[in-house]
Amino acid sequence: MEAAAVQQLSKQLDESFEKIIDCLAKCTGRIVISGIGKSAIIAQKIVATFNSTGSPAIFLHAADAIHGDLGMVQQDDVVIVISKSGESPEIKILLPLIKNFGNCLIAITGNLESYLAKKSDFVLNTTVDQEACPNNLAPTTSTTAQLVMGDALAICLMEKKGFNTADFARFHPGGALGKKLYLRVKDLYADHEKPEVKTSASIKEVIMEMTKKRLGVTAVLSDDNKLVGIITDGDLRRMLEKTETIQNITAIDIMTKHPKTIGPNEMAVNALDLMRTNSITQLVVAENENYLGILHLHDLVKEGLL
Repeated sequence: MEAAAVQQLSKQLDESFEKIIDCLAKCTGRIVISGIGKSAIIAQKIVATFNSTGSPAIFLHAADAIHGDLGMVQQDDVVIVISKSGESPEIKILLPLIKNFGNCLIAITGNLESYLAKKSDFVLNTTVDQEACPNNLAPTTSTTAQLVMGDALAICLMEKKGFNTADFARFHPGGALGKKLYLRVKDLYADHEKPEVKTSASIKEVIMEMTKKRLGVTAVLSDDNKLVGIITDGDLRRMLEKTETIQNITAIDIMTKHPKTIGPNEMAVNALDLMRTNSITQLVVAENENYLGILHLHDLVKEGLL
């Protein structure tokens, strides 16, 4: 029933939706969202979504509003009131007060003939045929419809305002989500040792460098310090399996040419994708063939990206 109600919502949209998006986009204050009961809980979720996607919003409980909290509504705010019936006593008291303030009033309601619908400047129709509750009483289908309509408003506002990934990162700096949006390669590799050998280095020198720097890898540089290859502990094992004597073998003989590299300003999550795609655990950080360091899979794990 809830799925069917959501599908029906798109058929209930009319030109009012576009006008509402324009109204909200032009709002120079905040979007105040109010409701009572289960609709109030939906209102709080929509407020949270608006705030995280670049549209400043606050929640106003309809019952508290008529007992002093109405003072949070400012002149330039747009007010959205959510109510299935549109006839709740608290809503009926609240609406004339908002209208007296001169704020634009938007209704999200399932009753187009309600007091709320008739008093509002714009109406979003969230009518449902039946609640999923077996007694057709508990708000279930109706609150799902309200929630989806709120998400539709938020996403359209994002598109209209040009709210992009960089903007999203500014509002989500914490946790793994935030790190995926702002953490860069240069934030991770700089504190590491920087293993490197020249192409003429002996196997002993290669092993000593890899052991000393403890990253299981070393870059191979030309005489003019340009990156030409990489040697991993896997390369050493494969070399030992194929060779009886290692006395005359040098770094250039066993290195992997043209190693996978990533720039320091690349997003860390892109480095993770590159490692996954190529089934590797280290990436050489380089810029214009200049070797800068090593990024290890463990760095990404430690930051919670994996």
